[in-house]
Formats: sequence, structure tokens, C-alpha cells
Amino acid sequence: MPYRKKPVVGLLPFYLKLYDDHQPERRNGFSAFLRRITDQLERCGIEVRTAPVCRVESEFQGAIKTLEQDGADCIVTLHLAYSPSLEALEAFCGTRLPIIILDTTMDADFGLAVDPARIMYNHGVHGVMDFASMLRRRRRHYDIVAGHDSDPSLFKRVTEKVNAAVIANALRGSKVLRVGHTFAGMGDFSVAEDVLAAKLGVTVRQIGLDVLDQAVEKISDAEVSEEVAADRQRFDCELPPDHHERSVRVGLGLRRIVEQDGYQALSVNFQAFDRGDRPSDTMPFLEISKGMSRGIGYGGEGDVLTAALVGALARAFGAVTFTEIFCADWAGDSLFLSHMGEINPAIAEARPRVISKPFFLGVSHDPAILTCAVKPGPAVFVNLAPGPDDSFSLIIVPVDVLPEGDGLAPAMRNAIRAWVRPRGGVAPFLEAYSRAGGTHHSALVLGEHVEAIKAFGRMIGLETKEI
Repeated sequence: MPYRKKPVVGLLPFYLKLYDDHQPERRNGFSAFLRRITDQLERCGIEVRTAPVCRVESEFQGAIKTLEQDGADCIVTLHLAYSPSLEALEAFCGTRLPIIILDTTMDADFGLAVDPARIMYNHGVHGVMDFASMLRRRRRHYDIVAGHDSDPSLFKRVTEKVNAAVIANALRGSKVLRVGHTFAGMGDFSVAEDVLAAKLGVTVRQIGLDVLDQAVEKISDAEVSEEVAADRQRFDCELPPDHHERSVRVGLGLRRIVEQDGYQALSVNFQAFDRGDRPSDTMPFLEISKGMSRGIGYGGEGDVLTAALVGALARAFGAVTFTEIFCADWAGDSLFLSHMGEINPAIAEARPRVISKPFFLGVSHDPAILTCAVKPGPAVFVNLAPGPDDSFSLIIVPVDVLPEGDGLAPAMRNAIRAWVRPRGGVAPFLEAYSRAGGTHHSALVLGEHVEAIKAFGRMIGLETKEI
């Protein structure tokens, strides 16, 4: 199964102290409604931490501090009644947790025949307006979902916003490992490490193959045999045993570094593997692919920016891979996605294959790679593009992954591959993408997740463009 994190939501109810001072018994009328909202969130696979009902600044401050300590991915606000925004504003501006305003009320029907007594149970809407207006004035990013909980689409949309919060938190806390240097002259994804840290909260450590050598030397034959056996259980392994074992040994060394130091993403420059007479004697493509299935982000050629993006998206969706647009199929109005040897097996349509691939540099040993057809259906192509003045933009492209059918060239079975069709056509997409400054390294997310990814961009203040 693809890796993904179960989201944790802090549900924070707003109320007005004035009502408690004069009609304290009225608060009890909201208990069933609050439980109903909690149950709906939990049915969506979300873990809910419900804060006490908050009315004044000290209560909001205390509730948010507790939710932060409890590991909430975001705060979902619920206005039970009107609540003055200045009581909550400082507490919300002081937290880094993403904010999702749930604009809903107890009753679905508030038409001509309604009893005026129901006003007191259904007037949180103007409190939402007060709160959102002040958040915007303070430049505090937030998102909002409005509707009644009897509408099945409401909590589907809430879930997408919660997924966006998971991505935002994962990106801002990313520790990324770079093995080798960035590919010389490759400029589009290149960003200074201090800018990555300041703007996105991404930190980077770079190591050489000497560090990887030390880790590889500590891998036992028993560990290699166990991992090879596991590969044979989950993949069709069609390569010489010594090639498989060599790739597994180097891969396990890389895995040990990633796990011991707690990296969420990595990038490996294949050019660093320039000798076959050292412990790190083959490019660990197979481990990179398996790592993506465990939620470890990846970017090729030293691209730590895209690696962090892939890892953050994987926290929310699981079925995410690093990819690159290689060729335009003008005749078929599709795009061919590929790379040297990396693909997440969690996106495979059928059982993946592991093969040995000639290493075109001809200096280190031939690596093992994983290949597969990608599940056909809707997907989102996502790019995080550096821009002028240390800015970033998020480019989001709804696409359809095309089925391979029966016409695949036999040799193509050994390539990393997918064909996707942008919904506006290839030529208009390519024009718009390069006008927006999109880089040549990206992520592919299976499923209909455009709104979640757009919300993620808004939550961390990125310029977001859908093509």
C-alpha cells in the first residue's frame, strides 16, 4: 500500500462569553452538533483532537498551545455562534499550524417558516466573516470550506484541505539529503540553501560517496539476503543475482543514513558514481524507488527542492513519484514522462519488474532499476518553481495517465515510463508551463487532488497557477 500519514485535526469551537454570562444553559444545545461534526471528520479517516469551546483570548491561546503539543496538522475552526475576532486573532497569528475555517451551522433549513429561537443556534456565519477579514488584514494565510454537513461533498472538501495542511507541514519541516553535488550547469531548480530554509523551511545536508561507503561497509550479508528475498516477494526480479545483491547492498547503506538521521527526502547525482572499485559501486536506483514507496521524497541530479516537494506530497497521498517530461507525443497529444531509473512502485498498475540497466557512463557497475506501467486515470502534475527575488510558485496541471494497451514497443518495457494527457492539450500546456517558469523536474500525484494541492500553495503563501 502507498505510504501516507493519517491526518490529525484540531477542532476548535468558537463561542461568545456574553451568552454564557446571561444564558449559560444555552451552550448545552450545541453538544450534539459538535459531536456530529467530529463524527463526520472521523468517518473521513481523520483523527480529531477537539479543543474546549473558546470564548476569550486566554482560552484560544491555551487551546492552540495544547493542539500544537498534541501533534495536530491543522486547526479546523467551527463558529457555534458569533465570536469577536480580536479574542482569537493573536493566538491564530502566533501559530504555524494551517487554519481551515469550517463555515457551517446546525440547521440546513433557515427559510420563512423557521422559529426565531433557532437564530441563536445558527448565527456563526457573521463571526466567520469577522474572523476571516481580520486574518486577511494580518496577512495570515487560511482556507475556508462552507456548506451544511448534510451535503456529502462538504467533508470531502474539508478532507482535501486537511491533506493540504499535511503537505504544508511536511514541506516546512523537510530535512533533505543530497548525495554528491548538483549537476553542473543545471540551473532551473537550483536554489541557495539559506533561501530554501528561510522561505520554505527546508534544510539540506550534502555528503560525498565516502560517507555512503562507510554505511555500505556496515551492511551484512544477512541483511542483503533478507532484502533480496523481500524484493522477490513483491516484484518480478529479472536480473543476475550478483547485480541484484550489489544494488541492494548500496541501497541499504543509503537507507541506513536516511533513517538514522531522519531525512524526509533525498537527491542523488548519478555522476558521483564514477568508480566500480569502492563500496558504493553502483547507483542505488532500486532503493530510491523503494524509498518513495515509504514516503521518502526524491529529486534527481541534486535537486533537493523537488525532492522536498515529492516527500511532502507523499505524506498526504502516498501514490506520488518524481518524474520529468522527456518527450512530446504531438501526434497522440500526450507527454512521455521518464527518468533514468526512479519510479515509485506505489503507482504501478501491475506487479513491477526489477531489471539490470547498462550504466551509460560505463564507470560503475550496472544498477538495478524498477520498471512498471503507471495506473491509468486522473492525476496531477505538480511543479515547485523558483522565481524572481527568491520567490516560488506552484504549478498544478490536471492530467490523465493513459493506458499502455497492446502497442508498447518491447524495448520500452525496460524504461521508466508513463504517458499523460494535459486536459487542455499538449501544445497549449507546454506554452503556458514555460511562461510560468516551470522547471524540468516535477512530481506526479495519482488521483483527483487539484483542490488540495492548490490549498497547500495558499497555506504557505505560494503563487499558485493551474494550467
